[in-house]
This record gives sequence, C-alpha cells and structure tokens, in this order.
Amino acid sequence: MAGNSQRRGAVRKSNKKGSTVGSGGQRRRGLEGKGPTPKAGDRPNHKAHKMAKAAEKRGGGRPTQRSPKKSAASSEVVAGRNSVVEALRAHVPVTTMYVAGRIDSDDRVREAIKTATERSIPILETPRGELDRLTDGAVHQGLALQVPPYAYADPRDLVDPEQPGIPLVVALDGITDPRNLGAIVRSVAAFGGHGVVVPSRRSAGMTASAWKTSAGAAARIPVAQATNLTRALEDFRKAGFFVIGLDMDGDVELPDLELASEPLVVVVGSEGKGLSRLVRETCDQIVSVPMSSAVESLNAGIATGVTLYEVARRRRR
Repeated sequence: MAGNSQRRGAVRKSNKKGSTVGSGGQRRRGLEGKGPTPKAGDRPNHKAHKMAKAAEKRGGGRPTQRSPKKSAASSEVVAGRNSVVEALRAHVPVTTMYVAGRIDSDDRVREAIKTATERSIPILETPRGELDRLTDGAVHQGLALQVPPYAYADPRDLVDPEQPGIPLVVALDGITDPRNLGAIVRSVAAFGGHGVVVPSRRSAGMTASAWKTSAGAAARIPVAQATNLTRALEDFRKAGFFVIGLDMDGDVELPDLELASEPLVVVVGSEGKGLSRLVRETCDQIVSVPMSSAVESLNAGIATGVTLYEVARRRRR
C-alpha cells in the first residue's frame, strides 16, 4: 500500500554520515599492541594448559616425563648397533643411550649396555615409534646414542698453547668430510701439534664420525672454530706464526721447508678446489708434497700427515 512505511524498501536510508557520539578512545586502545602471544601451556583456557595441569595431578605435582625430543641445538644421533658399539669404543661423548622395548639382544646390544652402564651413561627404554622419530627414520636396529654438540675452542686459545714445544696448528680450508677432519686431528696428536682450526661455515665439524676416525685423539687435541678463516690466519701471523699452505703448485717442496722450526700454521685445502684465493694470499709460503706423476693429488688427511711428519722430523734435529 502506498505510504506504508513498514513495507520493506519503502523508506530510503540516507548514506550521509551524521554526527556520531565519540568512542572515548576505545577504538584507539583496541588497536594498541598487547605484547607477544603467551605459549599455549600458559593460557588457562587452552587445551595444552589443561593437559599440563592434569599431568601434574597424576604425577604428584610434577609433570609426566616424556621421551626427549630432538632439539634444535643440533645434537647428533648415532643409530644402528654397529655404529653405536664403534662410537662407544672410540669414547665418543654420549649423553643418552636409547634401547627399543623388547629388543632382540645380541653381542652388540649386550656390549653397548654394559659399556654404557660402566660409564654411567643414562639408558632409556624407548618405544620403536619414538625411536624412529628420534633417528629420522634411520635403520637403528633398536639402538641409538645421543651425542651432544661439540664445544669448540677459540682460535686465540691456540696462539699460546699450554702444551710444550714450538706451536704447530693445522687450519682447514673447505674440508667437508668429517672423516678427513678426524684423520687430521689424529695426525696432529701423533706429531706433536697443538690444535686444529675449522671455519664455522662450509666445513666439516666434530661429528660422531670425526670422533671415531680420530681414534680418541679428539679428546686431547682442541678444535677451534673461526667465523672468518682469513682473519684468523692474519691474527696468527700477528702473533708471530708463519702460515704455509699445501698445494700441488707450491713455491717450495716439502723437503726444502725451512720454516719448520718456527711457530707454524699449516693450511690444508680441499682435494678438488685446493686453497681459496684469500687464504692463499694470506700464506707466507705455498708448499707442495713431491710425489709420483702417476698420482694427481693426495687425500687431505694423508697430505697433512706427511707434512706434519716432515715438520716433526726437522724439529728433532
């Protein structure tokens, strides 16, 4: 019916904004930050908080202990019966040993459990599903070890070493195989060296594999980590060291090395690329190891061992 204001659409609403009552700052306050969002376990109405409270009640005021998860601190997990036994024999540092429930015991499992017990290493019986997750699906055979992150020294700690004798340090440039690192640490210990320096990036680190290859020498020889290898080498030179680099196109052959009796840093490059440009320019001498023309190059670990032997031989004269 005409004139019926109750009919839908009969009254046209105005789009013009009229005067409105002020919000009293409520909208502005609503836009202000309220700080970081609390963790789920700290929010009273969240399921995680309620579950934690229930767990505390079941555990007599303490939360129920769960199997530890793999942390972001880059602790390493050694998986497999042979690997675990070899790591324990090499005295690799271990924080925890995990044993699957209802494991089929054999000589390796018995030896691992006996060794861990004698060294007071915590042994946790872990469900196989949890062990699968902990080892990222590796073939663990019901046995795994957690190895803590290695505590690297500072390169400056090697400038004035506590060990007697003329300082001798090995620096690695682009060595990415931890077994090469372990072999070099072993050679440093065998020929009276005082430490090893590795870059913090694009370089092998002191993993369980490096520990095993070092055959226990890693417990005696400090490994330092340098943020910038070139700068670390320059600091060694300022402290009175001579820096020599190993390369097949050397200025001097190893038998003619006259700097052996001086405080020395021996820089070893990768087998493929050799020394990087900046590191090469920092060296006082480039030294080559003479060898048969039938062989193009030596493994980094072997080349280091040969060089350290010659340095030690000359120092005993």
